[in-house]
Amino acid sequence: MKPVEIYSSPLCGFCHAAKRLLNSKGIEFTEVNVLTSPGRKPEMIQRSGGRTSVPQIFIGDAHVGGCDDLFELERAGKLDQMLAA
Repeated sequence: MKPVEIYSSPLCGFCHAAKRLLNSKGIEFTEVNVLTSPGRKPEMIQRSGGRTSVPQIFIGDAHVGGCDDLFELERAGKLDQMLAA
């Protein structure tokens, strides 16, 4: 399974929703809290092609996007394929 990384903030409802989906599927992920590690936010912005909002989710080297993008992958049945590929 490819590694999953999520840049998040504890104040973000969309971050919590994305993490709930990953947890409900038993997907382990690395979380980068941009509030407690503000030095990592420029890294997130660069990796995500300029996006400044959280969450920003990555599977392997691929940028998934935010919470809505993650849920759309799940609805389309593509999330599991992306994780396994």
